[in-house]
Amino acid sequence: MTPTATASAMPYQTAPMRLSVAPGAQPGPRIISMANQKGGVAKTTSTVNLAAALKERGKRVLVVDLDPQSNLTMSFGIDPEHLEQSMYDVLVHRLPISDVIHHREVDVAASSIDLAGAELALSAQIGRERALDKALAPVRDQYDFILIDTPPSLGLLTINAFTTSTGVIVPVQLEYLSLRGLVQLESTLQMIREHLNPAVHIEGILPTMVEARTIHGREALDLLQANFHDLVFETRIKKSVKLAEAPVQGGSVLSYQPDGAGANAYRALAEEVLSRVE
Repeated sequence: MTPTATASAMPYQTAPMRLSVAPGAQPGPRIISMANQKGGVAKTTSTVNLAAALKERGKRVLVVDLDPQSNLTMSFGIDPEHLEQSMYDVLVHRLPISDVIHHREVDVAASSIDLAGAELALSAQIGRERALDKALAPVRDQYDFILIDTPPSLGLLTINAFTTSTGVIVPVQLEYLSLRGLVQLESTLQMIREHLNPAVHIEGILPTMVEARTIHGREALDLLQANFHDLVFETRIKKSVKLAEAPVQGGSVLSYQPDGAGANAYRALAEEVLSRVE
């Protein structure tokens, strides 16, 4: 049964929307896109730290940097300016993805600014929406989880991510305008289900940068739960200086401050992600 977002509860006018939910365990690795077309919602931070928390639970994890800003790549101590090959070469020139995987805290398929030209380069290719899916095929069985950090847009790179994914986690900052973006994202997913990947679904909505002490923050959280119900993870990612400091050290907050609140929050998120199929 899928939860329905009620337009009357929202601070703006939308048509009632129905979000797709997990259909249950799928064969092969779980491939999860971390996606939100709005930037600044802790998407990369959540990709890095969820991956580390899953690795801590004994899972084999690959993260794929599909954002030309390369923040995920840099978060694991890899300098994108010194990369000779990156995800651009994988998608456009069909370089084996194993050639751009770096072994860090988890395995990282690294990106560089070159990826900004990938959408234009791919636009004339047949099957351009499946470039990432084809690239992952040779390494898919080597991992239990593949997490994809997508750019803050719903362009061709993000469509590639959705086409190969089993699920999508949506980090959402607790602001009204951020919540509105969920409607547009689900519309894009519906198109992907109809034409490219019928299995992709929203696995969960992750409240990030939470400031529960503010009235606005509490109201936004209540609004999110009222509209999206069980899709909202119980885990809340609070604002934290340590989460911002960890990438400077080239790793996750679990390695930087393993006993801190941020690390424990992402461990709790990993438990929720695992419990949804186990």
